Amino acid sequence: MDQYTGKRLDGRYELHEVIGVGGMAVVYRAYDTIDDRTVAVKILKGEYSQNAEFLRRFRNESKAIAMLSHPNIVKVYDVSIGDRIQYIVEEYIDGITLKEYLDQQKQIKWKEAIHFVVQILRALEHAHSKGIVHRDIKPQNIMLLQDGTIKVTDFGIARFSHNETRTMTEKAIGSVYYIAPEQARGDYTDEKTDIYSVGVMLYEMLTGRLPFEADNAVSVAIMQLQTDPKPLREIDPAIPEGLEEITLKAMQKDPAQRYQSAAEMLRDIEEFRRNPSARFQYKCFIDEKPTKYIDAIDSVKNTEQPLYNDNYSYVEEENRMPRKKKKPVAVLVIAGIAAAFLIALVALGVMAFQKKQSQAPKDIPMPSYVGKSYSEVVSTVSSPYSFTFHKEEKSDSDHAAGIIINQTPKAGQTVKSNADVTLIVSKGGEPIQVPDISNKTQDDAVKALESLGLVPKVNAVVDDDVSQGNVVSTDPAAGTQVAKGWEIKVYVSSGKLDQTIAVPDVAGRSDSDAEAKIIAAGLTVGSKTYQNDTGKTKDTVISTDPLNGVKVAKGTKVNLILSSGEVTPKTFEVYVDLPKNVNEKIIMRCYIDGAFDNKPQTVNPSYNNGMQTLTFSGITKTCKLTVTLDNGNNKEQKYRVYTLNFDTGQTERITSEDGTYTPAKPKSNGQQPNGGGQGAGD
Repeated sequence: MDQYTGKRLDGRYELHEVIGVGGMAVVYRAYDTIDDRTVAVKILKGEYSQNAEFLRRFRNESKAIAMLSHPNIVKVYDVSIGDRIQYIVEEYIDGITLKEYLDQQKQIKWKEAIHFVVQILRALEHAHSKGIVHRDIKPQNIMLLQDGTIKVTDFGIARFSHNETRTMTEKAIGSVYYIAPEQARGDYTDEKTDIYSVGVMLYEMLTGRLPFEADNAVSVAIMQLQTDPKPLREIDPAIPEGLEEITLKAMQKDPAQRYQSAAEMLRDIEEFRRNPSARFQYKCFIDEKPTKYIDAIDSVKNTEQPLYNDNYSYVEEENRMPRKKKKPVAVLVIAGIAAAFLIALVALGVMAFQKKQSQAPKDIPMPSYVGKSYSEVVSTVSSPYSFTFHKEEKSDSDHAAGIIINQTPKAGQTVKSNADVTLIVSKGGEPIQVPDISNKTQDDAVKALESLGLVPKVNAVVDDDVSQGNVVSTDPAAGTQVAKGWEIKVYVSSGKLDQTIAVPDVAGRSDSDAEAKIIAAGLTVGSKTYQNDTGKTKDTVISTDPLNGVKVAKGTKVNLILSSGEVTPKTFEVYVDLPKNVNEKIIMRCYIDGAFDNKPQTVNPSYNNGMQTLTFSGITKTCKLTVTLDNGNNKEQKYRVYTLNFDTGQTERITSEDGTYTPAKPKSNGQQPNGGGQGAGD
């Protein structure tokens, strides 16, 4: 039994059993004693409570889902971020995950598939309108109720959409079958990232298979980046053409070619619903420009027109004046030709210089290529630079093959637009085969996994065949190839089911009856603790520790929490504002539900900073406090009226019943009136 099962959080949430274990939190089925309902409580794992990154993610989830209110998104009831424990209280979903449903059905009908997808898109449309991108949409995070209602859950890696990226090193690979290409590369992610994941789920529902599958997750990630999915109708010709188009458009690798919003995809689905024979004429996965490497020389195109026309025609014109000699005419013609040629040469030189200047390499800041796919970087036709790329490969288990892990020059350095750039590209790590550790002790199993660079996560399970403390199985199973750093769930036997006893429900019974029932169940009675203010008669059982229904070993001590039958008076303060611009003693009296509650107090507003503090004690649930002021002429005036709640300790002023204070008129001898009694104003 873990440290929280059978306990109560903050005196309110009774934790009954573990219903889910994630990478950073454990989820419990619990009972809310105040609101009388079953809830799900997600508690951050103890090993991460001091980890700033995980604590930030947990708080981010709290912040994200607290902003959301939609029938297709799991509700959040309460959030507690303390120093020792952090938890979220959510709506308890009595259903199964979409993953479990797909495992049962294998392939589902297209009408049912779009029924699910429409609900998911509506949930995402609401989240996106709040600036929140889920970024982990997959069947495991979709809950399916018995009536067909969909609930999107688990915003553990949700991010606000502005300026957010996520890389493979952040274990995006955990959902590798559904992540978008830009998410795997570590590029900017936005609403279109969730659209891609929805497209993959729709593909899986319609065909009964995932679009990309391989022996290991690293290979799947590479396929997400580089490989086009097989058309749906090649797998099942019964799938409508319009629905195939919708699915493949959502799965476009270029975010600009996908649906730009959940609303846009919903419009096409609704149109298809109205007319299943509809076609959308989308061009999916067609590269109209063949991939090519950019040559620095060929990228400069000479498009200039001829700089001058040297195809001259000269006609000698007779001189109308008497000509004595022809030599001067020839000289003039030659001189004209020479001059024209000289001008042409000068123009050519100027234009050539300008062309050379325009083609000269420019100083630019070096872009960042780290985290991007090498093939995409070197084949980008739209690149504004004429870099010459040099590739060097290096083994790296933290990055998928083909991902750039370093570069020279570094990002941000000033370089020429035609610079030589060396890219260090990951060859990927050698895949690791999950060993067979069944029937090994927990310690031996953990050591075996850690020695291979894997991360074991131990979970206790009941098993009739495997000895207590030994390994039952692993997830992924033995023989599966995974990457270094992969999380391996290790299921360890807690023994046979018949070795445990459920704590009986004795709440509301007398002390003696509860003892008899606990002993009859094969358990023993431990300590007894009394509580006040329970509303139950003396010696009546309020609850047990462990809680009822929790399975424990035979002979375990069960502690009883009993009612003392007493109610503790509660005390709180009321702050009364005094009349302004009054410099005289005033008699103040208080009445609780019309009855005088205290001796008169004499106050002077000019000495009390304009405020008087009153203290009250009681056990009455609510009552009415009336404050009066007397100017000394025995003219008592109603001044302030309040409602006091002794259960909550809250005070509420009833402004509609407020009165005013009229100062006393000066006496004939010029002296100010003086009230009697000893009060806080003296």
